[in-house]
Amino acid sequence: MRRPLGSVRARTALGATLVVALALAAAGIALLAVLRGNLVDQAGFQANVTARSVAEQVAGGVPFGRLDLPDDTEEHPVQVLDGKDRVVAVGKHIDAIEGTAARATRPVPTAGNAEPDGDDDTDTDADTEGGGQVGDDVTYASGAVTVAGERAAYRFAAVEAKAPDGTEATVWAGAPLAAEAATVSDVQDAMLAALPALLVVVAGVTWLVTGRALKPVEAIRRRMATITASEDLARRVPEPGTHDEVARLARTTNETLAALEASVERQRRFVADASHELRSPIASLRTQLEVGAAHPELLDVPGAVADTVRLQQLAADLLLLARLDAGERPGQARVELAALVREELAQRAGDRVPVAVEAAEPAPVAGSRGQLGRLLGNLLDNAQRHAEAAVTVSVRTAGRQAVLGVADDGAGVPEGERERIFERFVRLDDARSRDEGGAGLGLAIARDVAARHGGTLAVRRSPGGGALFELRLPVAEES
Repeated sequence: MRRPLGSVRARTALGATLVVALALAAAGIALLAVLRGNLVDQAGFQANVTARSVAEQVAGGVPFGRLDLPDDTEEHPVQVLDGKDRVVAVGKHIDAIEGTAARATRPVPTAGNAEPDGDDDTDTDADTEGGGQVGDDVTYASGAVTVAGERAAYRFAAVEAKAPDGTEATVWAGAPLAAEAATVSDVQDAMLAALPALLVVVAGVTWLVTGRALKPVEAIRRRMATITASEDLARRVPEPGTHDEVARLARTTNETLAALEASVERQRRFVADASHELRSPIASLRTQLEVGAAHPELLDVPGAVADTVRLQQLAADLLLLARLDAGERPGQARVELAALVREELAQRAGDRVPVAVEAAEPAPVAGSRGQLGRLLGNLLDNAQRHAEAAVTVSVRTAGRQAVLGVADDGAGVPEGERERIFERFVRLDDARSRDEGGAGLGLAIARDVAARHGGTLAVRRSPGGGALFELRLPVAEES
């Protein structure tokens, strides 16, 4: 049973939803903080306006007892302190105050805060003298005020003032924070109510978009499952018309399938050709042995030995090709090509055509001495089969490459067949007998060995008119 979160689509939708939820939560917290700060600043501004209006009265010389304090104490509570932080004036109906420099709510008895007579209608401004001042600095604080038994939060602003007679006072005025709290609460409730709906939309859109994006991937998966079940490597996965990663995945998958198809087909041909090539020497050897068993005097011992040797060589070639196909990496021994040529020629005393060495410059390479010797031997065997009277070997360096050349004076290789001869079990002269022409594996092995050593093997026309096989390998670094 498939788990719901076991698919890329579900994990993507869940991940996107979680990311959006975290982002919205962070944005909401930041928004509420900014909103709360702005509202608190507005309350502070209102408190500052009220405090300055009262401070201007003090600076104008109005006695503390005659200060015109706001009547709407719930909206604008005011507390006035003298230079010793004693309460000299306070708004009406204030039962308690917290957050200012003094918690008292009753003015202390002073000469300046006596109650005026009821019939004294003298203009307060007329009793004041100039010379007072209001401070520029404002001190803000948060606290609470209880008015007529109702306690609420307030933002206070404190402004200093100096009366014309030199008396100092600090005016504390407040502005309620109830509107700020209500606004923040409303915004918070609205955000919390909208968040689930928004997350559902995000999850749904992500689910749909991801499903649409993964639809080609699912088509590729289904086709690959079909190919695996049918073992038909000729089939290909659908390639979407887009130019994104999925399209590149489809193209790469088809390229892989094509390479697998070619590899399997090559393997099938190899097995078929190997079976055919092995059948001939085995059948010939069996016939000779059966004849020899029935008529010992008719036993062709040299022929049996030749078939056995040929069978042994063919088996060795097949085993080497199998190792090369399996990705066997050559060693990193230092091999001197000129010395390798001399050693190989010393073991070929019975060649049909004498081999001449034109040049043998020092050309060290890194690799397997055995495999490189096999490569050289295969090139010499091929040259011996096709040469008329001369085979030439040369060793030189060209830049950072070591170049080994094997040339003959035979008919050469037609230009259109110069790549085909390196295929396995390919021989251009079908009229030759298999004993003369070989099994068609020598050049294929030679090129595979060259490729495993990081080099190349190519054929072109030799100066003598025949074929020139040229091996190029990287020169070994000095140790």
